[in-house]
Amino acid sequence: MHVVYKLTDSQISELHQLYRQEWWTESRTIEETKSCIEGSQICIGLVDEAESLIGFARILTDYTFKALIFDVIVSKSSRKLGLGDRLMKLIQNHPALSKVQHFELYCLPEMFAFYQKYGFSEQVGKIQLMRQTCLPDTSGCKSSGSG
Repeated sequence: MHVVYKLTDSQISELHQLYRQEWWTESRTIEETKSCIEGSQICIGLVDEAESLIGFARILTDYTFKALIFDVIVSKSSRKLGLGDRLMKLIQNHPALSKVQHFELYCLPEMFAFYQKYGFSEQVGKIQLMRQTCLPDTSGCKSSGSG
């Protein structure tokens, strides 16, 4: 197994298949998969000897204050082999992220223990998540406030 930072077209298709197997990403299209990869500053893939993608994570960052970790995913057949741990260590030790002050991610409560091993906490002070949902088949999100 080795690490790649740029996915081949074949590996992008394999990532899309990994996404299709998880409830949180199952509705993503191949176009959305390509778009989210292109829009991420850092992508980290784990590939096997046949160059097939078996693990992946992506990061959005300003390289100073925040790095938001998305889509930490390992193929079902490669789970329980420490690949999630490997991805997290690769993220936290990535040279381009060495000056980042806060790493953040979304996860379900059942994943807290996994991420707590890497210093993550659900204690974020008075900060709360806010969201605006924009549907792609509409005119998009528009502010109705004055400004």
